[in-house]
Amino acid sequence: MAGIGFELRKFLQKDSFLGFFQAYGYAGIINSGPWVLSILGVVSIGILSISLNTDVRLVTAFLISVTYLIACSIILGGWLQLMFTRFVSDLLFADQKEDVLPNLMGALLITTMTSLLVSSLFWPLFIDTSLGYRLIMLSNLMVLSNIWILVVMLSGLRSYKLILGTFFVGYSLSILVALLLRNYGVEGLLAGFCIGQSVMMYLMLALLVREYPSDRLLDFSFLHKKKAFYSLAATSIIYNFGIWADKIIFWFNPLTSEAIIGPIRSSSTYDPPIFIAYLAIIPGMAAFLLRMEADFVDDYDAFFNAIKKGESLTTIQRLKKDMITTIETSILEVFKIQLITAITLIYTADQILVYFGFSDIYWTLFVVYVIAVSIQVLLLAINNILYYLDKRKMTLLLAILFAVSNIIFTTISQYFGSLFYGVGYASSILLTLIVGVYLVYQTLNKLEYETFMLQR
Repeated sequence: MAGIGFELRKFLQKDSFLGFFQAYGYAGIINSGPWVLSILGVVSIGILSISLNTDVRLVTAFLISVTYLIACSIILGGWLQLMFTRFVSDLLFADQKEDVLPNLMGALLITTMTSLLVSSLFWPLFIDTSLGYRLIMLSNLMVLSNIWILVVMLSGLRSYKLILGTFFVGYSLSILVALLLRNYGVEGLLAGFCIGQSVMMYLMLALLVREYPSDRLLDFSFLHKKKAFYSLAATSIIYNFGIWADKIIFWFNPLTSEAIIGPIRSSSTYDPPIFIAYLAIIPGMAAFLLRMEADFVDDYDAFFNAIKKGESLTTIQRLKKDMITTIETSILEVFKIQLITAITLIYTADQILVYFGFSDIYWTLFVVYVIAVSIQVLLLAINNILYYLDKRKMTLLLAILFAVSNIIFTTISQYFGSLFYGVGYASSILLTLIVGVYLVYQTLNKLEYETFMLQR
């Protein structure tokens, strides 16, 4: 993602408020990507459907169904994200650009087949729903699972306007077609969402085909044991599961949830404000892209290029110091921007909840989750540093710590009542961040030793 960060950083060079807002606006939307935009799109479909007198129960079934789709697709389809991104990075470093597209097609094929396999396992649980509902849910799962891979690849391009255009077309179509098909019930709303997402998926693929031309269609080299890093796949699955673990616990606790459609359940005491709170990550993610990705990569490249060229120890140590300073400065900027965002949202929490039609009983949960997702942005920055330094075992450890602690803390929080809802998630994020910061500084302190002495 550093490439697009370099491109957007040109706006900051204008040294004007317009350039500042352009840079952070583009970066926030692109880096938040389908995760945040899908929330806005789905919520928009729900609000507009209700305003057009659509049955509230159907709209609720649609919203919860898409929530499950997003969760499942991120957990199941996300297992290839990190592993495949690392593989592509190695290809580009080795100047093997022509191998990117066939391996991408291979990754999409495997993701699609995985979605089919998992869906077949859960198909009997949906026997009480219509065949149309099951088929459209399956289609959505395949499309969304592929989108998570494509959007990571897409964010490596510098054509930010085309990327934004792709997002705009996809989500606009999702909203428009869903509203046109709303009279067909939850199946119509889901079909409209699927059509928009499918168009966006193919537009993304078209951009990548143009960027990485090849005379081959299919390749599975990314699965070769000598080229693949399966620990990254494990990290993706565990980390993504950790993000959803607290929601899943609330969904399937009979005391905190209710049946919606088929086996799908929802927690009216937990779900409503959470996804709105996730919009709080946009400013922090923008700062992350512009500062952590772009600025850090400059110093990272300078440090390791100096080693490869055999520069003096004094030069290498100076460049390492510059890199550490950039890391501290970048994380501090992400922290400041996210802190301002969190304080603003907490101060206006009452108005935000009223605007979205939520009761003020959700105030505490909304505030806790705004704090939690703000910490999550910092954790993302820490993980990013460890990925660049190739500390795969450390990122896997952090993912396990996050998932396990979220399960334990969330389960405990349920026993203390509604005032503690969300505290489990926030506590697990904070614990993981503290451990992550410790691991980063330990790694940086030993960087020269590990770079020179542990080479094989």
